[in-house]
Amino acid sequence: MPGYSPHPFHWTPADGQRHASADAHPPGALVYPDGTEVTTLCERTVLAESGDMAWLWPTCADCNAAARALVGLPPLAGER
Repeated sequence: MPGYSPHPFHWTPADGQRHASADAHPPGALVYPDGTEVTTLCERTVLAESGDMAWLWPTCADCNAAARALVGLPPLAGER
């Protein structure tokens, strides 16, 4: 049985930012394990990272805009 997912994407730290991806998590995982290759909503391929500090990295603006569009929210003020 697949896990609960409130949105059609997941956030993951990678490449110095928090990115969003529609890739499925590995079976039984709630996050992408370190080193998992992930295709992001900003159309990049990155390797997932973890750790408390990684979750504090800035959010990728392009992923954020794509994630908001996927769930039907308007862009944030100042975004395209």
